[in-house]
Amino acid sequence: MIRDLKSAQRFRIAPLILAVAILAAGSAVVRAADDIPPGLKPDIPPGLKPDIPPGLKPDIPPGLKPGIPPGLKPDIPPGLKPDIPTGLKPDIPQGLKPDVANTTGAMIGHGGPVRAVAALEFGGGLVTGGFDSAIIVWSLGPVPAARAVLRHHDSTVNALATLPGGCFASGGEDGRIALWCGGSSEPVRVLSGHTAPVAALAVSPDGRTLASGSWDHTIRLWPLDAGETAPSVASHIVVDGHKGPVNGLAFAADGSALVSAGYDGQLRLTPFDGGRPRANGAAVSVQADAPVNAVAILRDGGIVSAGADGKVRFHDGTLSETGAIELGNGPLTTVAATPDGTMIATAGMRTPVTLIDVISRKTTAEILGPGLPVWSVAFSSDGRTLINGGADRAVRRWNPRTGQPAGTDVASAVEEVFANDPHPGARVFRACKACHGLSADDVRAPTLAGPSLHRIMGRKIATAPGYIYSDALKRMDVVWTPETVARLFEVGPNAYLPGTKMPEQTITNADDRKALVEWLAAKTE
Repeated sequence: MIRDLKSAQRFRIAPLILAVAILAAGSAVVRAADDIPPGLKPDIPPGLKPDIPPGLKPDIPPGLKPGIPPGLKPDIPPGLKPDIPTGLKPDIPQGLKPDVANTTGAMIGHGGPVRAVAALEFGGGLVTGGFDSAIIVWSLGPVPAARAVLRHHDSTVNALATLPGGCFASGGEDGRIALWCGGSSEPVRVLSGHTAPVAALAVSPDGRTLASGSWDHTIRLWPLDAGETAPSVASHIVVDGHKGPVNGLAFAADGSALVSAGYDGQLRLTPFDGGRPRANGAAVSVQADAPVNAVAILRDGGIVSAGADGKVRFHDGTLSETGAIELGNGPLTTVAATPDGTMIATAGMRTPVTLIDVISRKTTAEILGPGLPVWSVAFSSDGRTLINGGADRAVRRWNPRTGQPAGTDVASAVEEVFANDPHPGARVFRACKACHGLSADDVRAPTLAGPSLHRIMGRKIATAPGYIYSDALKRMDVVWTPETVARLFEVGPNAYLPGTKMPEQTITNADDRKALVEWLAAKTE
């Protein structure tokens, strides 16, 4: 049954009702969105996995979380490994090729792992989203540059999708979807309705529909009328059918169906008629033995999925499985296909970026440069460049035909400050340099995810000029001193500054904390 929100009555969905509604295999329930007030965010912990079928735990090494839905933060504080050399990767399985040009082609700007990447439709640009809640728009070329750092979401930016006219959409752990256009520093529209993190976004081939998938078990379809990217919240449609978080979405190449991947192990295909999903049990689904974390569409209509069991599965247009490749390194988190459909890229928690030839179904390259886990991969619109983002906070570009780096490093100007500095605080600061500048004339300031630390000692919190702070920090009465900075990293930002957008990290060694604050006090005057 399909009906618009304008004619719907306000309702609340109890878990039992939802479970009953989706028990029938292969059936799809399509309903109108209820009138949820914009910005409503129930107090659901980011890692909550409701209604997960019991026993759905593939044979994965102890300590590795199977099927972590996109957006779930790993247990290790993101990016905080100051004592580990850049190229050291102790978890790399034996037999893989040595690290190739580990830092070449790196674009540094995010203050935490890079969760989402997308190539912009026009201008050869790129947009990335991270665990630091920042969205960075990059211009690409021999030496890429960050054009803008955008902020709207309260926490991790889980998904990005390119819209017509050079616009794009972002989906966050806060359950909101923001539409960005024309170089504006604020979204042109914010879409509310999901009651849990948004984990996936996809745009129909004709550019008229934006689909969003969430941990609230639903898919929502937002109309994008011709010539505008401002769908009416009142007219969007909700598609039910998954029994757990929806992790991946992709439209068929001709727009005739939407494919969704779920933590419940389902891969579902929902047919469309006239831009709207068919009702009355028209959806088709297949069940995997483990959560499905990502999905991509091939040009010939084929479908590729990546699962928590470390398998890449190939399907035809009816979801019948036509083959599989087991990579054997634990859960896969992402998958993407070249525009011509001849190659796919995938990666995961312990799986390096892996390139697979679609016709031969064989691995052609394994790229060990990015830090693990790798959360996102995407191809440029011409298929000549592969982009990835991962736990090392860097965005990297690769030639997918050779597996070699593309472009040159965007090196942090801060490197010059401490590259040869023997003070131990300079070493500790390496975990902070991607987000914070030290001097008043730092040319990177407009593109950094965090405020300048120039003259931080003695400064009241949330008062650095030129930086937009959250309301939570503006209400705090904290003055930065060596003692308060040390305490921040002793207990962690979330405990010391509730509501902060700063990536969670701690410095457990008291001598390291002392060295950092001493070095900052001297370098930021």
